[in-house]
This record gives sequence, structure tokens and C-alpha cells, in this order.
Amino acid sequence: MARLLQAPPKFHPSEWDIANKMQCASTESQKSRSERVVAESQRLLDEIEKTTRKTRSDVNKKIEQRREEIKFWKQELDNKLEQIVHETEVLLTFKTRLEKSLESCKEPLVIAQKCLLNRQRRAGIDLVHDEVEQELVKEAEVLQGVIALLGRTLEQTNEQIRLNRSAKYNLEMDLKDKFTALMIDDYCASLTNNTPDIRYADNAVKIEGNFISPEDWLDFSNINVEKADKQRNNSLALRALIDGILSQTANDMRKQCEMVNIAFRNRVKEVKDAKHKLETLLAMVMDETASQEKNIAALKKAITDKEGPVRVAQTRLEARNHRPNVELCYDTVQYRLISEVQEITKNIERLKDTLAQAETELKGLSRQQLSLEEEIQVKENTLYIDEVLCMQMRESVYINNF
Repeated sequence: MARLLQAPPKFHPSEWDIANKMQCASTESQKSRSERVVAESQRLLDEIEKTTRKTRSDVNKKIEQRREEIKFWKQELDNKLEQIVHETEVLLTFKTRLEKSLESCKEPLVIAQKCLLNRQRRAGIDLVHDEVEQELVKEAEVLQGVIALLGRTLEQTNEQIRLNRSAKYNLEMDLKDKFTALMIDDYCASLTNNTPDIRYADNAVKIEGNFISPEDWLDFSNINVEKADKQRNNSLALRALIDGILSQTANDMRKQCEMVNIAFRNRVKEVKDAKHKLETLLAMVMDETASQEKNIAALKKAITDKEGPVRVAQTRLEARNHRPNVELCYDTVQYRLISEVQEITKNIERLKDTLAQAETELKGLSRQQLSLEEEIQVKENTLYIDEVLCMQMRESVYINNF
């Protein structure tokens, strides 16, 4: 109990003085260190604030530069897209022209082939490989060549339209990405420390593998622009080619069509002239036939008319042969009667020979008449085929410029 109630030890005044001094020194030291930390902190705050503002300014400047760069390429892509869209629309009109031109070639080709087929129905000597047939064959070859050329050009045009649309698609996709990137950078440019929706984002600074370099980014749009320019230039060249082909083929077809028509007109004139000559010859033959028939009738009548005199002369001779005895004299009467019979008989024979010759000529005239009539029918058939069937059918042929 005595221990518990024992008073705590008391320090010496010098110890108290030393303790106070030590406390003061420690406080001063702590204060000094604190002041240095405060000063260092203030310097650090100023430095970091300055650095942060500088970095923010630099970032804002980079964002603005990036936005301008994106806007530039977006404008370039917009221009190229507008050009390629317009060029594709124009090329589509050229495709329509090709299709119409190709379709318009079918009827002339069918007509040329029908003309060739119809002319196979010409008869006899008129079934000739004349100038009309040569020109028709050439026309069919020209039309077939034009159809083949237009078909190949149409295929080339379809392929160019596909390439134009491919370039258009690439531009549209690039523009879409540029628009999205510009929207994002516009949003980033608008952000400040006081923006409500700013937040911390984990792994925001992580660079993933799908990032590309600025050079690749520039090359990507540049390649799209160059491809669009290339296809547009190809399309322009193709349009110039199509214009030339359409003009040249139309001229070729029109020229050959006129050559065929001229050949038809010349041939029809030749056949009409030949038919007219044949009809003139036929009229001559028919006149000669009538004359020969009259001649034969006259010969037959002359032969018939000589039958009386010869019977009279022969009857006289027969009667005088019955004279009696010495009266049966070969006198001048007898001599003359015999001469008369011989003369008349000889003349009748001459008439019969002439009649036979006349009848032969009449048969020849009949054969010639039949031949002429058949030939005239051949010419009429040829004229019907060329002038009615072919030339009238060809009146519907018209070569348009598309």
C-alpha cells in the first residue's frame, strides 16, 4: 500500500529546460520540413498544371488538325463519289443505247435472210448468183458482225458498270468511316473538365492490334480515290469508244442497206427490160405463127386445087390410050398430056415439100412461143419475188442513230 501511494519521481529543472528546448527544436524542424514540402508541392502543382494545360492545348491542336485532315479527305471522297455516280449514270444511258442498237439489228438481219430465202424460189436461168445476192450476203455478214461487236461492247460496258459500282461502294464505306471518325473527334474536341459525361475508362490507353499507322490510313483513302479516278477515266474512254462504234456501225449498215436497195432496183430494171424484150419476141412469134398458118392453109388449098387438073389430064391420057389401031399415035397431044401430068405431079410434090417445111417451121414457132411464155413466167416470178416480196419488205428497214 505504501508503494501504491508513493509519489512519482520529479525531474530536475535542468531536465525540464532541456526537454522544452528539445520540443521546440523538434517542432521547428518539423515545421521547416513541412514548409519545404508545401513549397515543393506548390512548385509541383504549378509545373503539373502548366504541363497539363500545355498537353491539353497540344492535344486539342492535334484533334483540330486531325479533324481538318478528315474533312479534307471526306470532301475529296465526296467529290469522287459524286463524279463516279454521275459517270455511272451516264454510262447506263450508253448501255441503253447499245441495247437499243443491238435490238434494232435483229429485224434487218431477219429481212436480209428472208430475202435470200425468197430468192431461192427463182426459177430456171433466173436462179443466178447476181449482184443482189452478193450484196444481200454481204449485208447479212455486216449485220452479224455488228451484232457480235455490239454484244462484246455491251459485255464490256456491264463489266465497267460493275467496276464503277465497286469503286462507289469503296468510297461510300470510306466516307461512312470518315463521317463516324469526324463525329467522334468533334465530340472529343467539345469535351472539357466540366463536361457532365466525362468518366474514367479502364484500359483506355491500351493500343490494340487493330490500330493502323497514319501512313496506312492515308494510303487507304488515296487508293480508293485513285481507283475511282481510274474507273472514271476508263468509263470516259469506253463511252468515247461506244460513241464511235454506234456511229460507225450505223453508217456501215446504212451504206450496205442502200447498196442492196440499189442492186435490187438495177436488177428489177434488168429483168423488166428482159421481160419486155421477151414479150416483143413473143408478139413477133405469134404474128409469124399466124402468117405461117395462113401459108399452110394456102399450100393445102393449092395442093387440093391441083387434084382436079391432074385427074383431068390422067383421065384424058387414059381415054386416049383406048384409041384404035393406027390412031394410037404418040402425037403432040399425047406428049403434052404426059408432060402436063408430070408437071402437075412435080408441082404437087413441091407444094407438099413446102407444106412439110412450113409445118416444121410452125412447130418450131410453137415450141419457141411456149419457151418464150415459160421464160416470161420465169421473169414474172422473179419480179414478184424481188419487187413485191423483197423490196416491199425492205421498206420497213430503217437504220437509226442511237
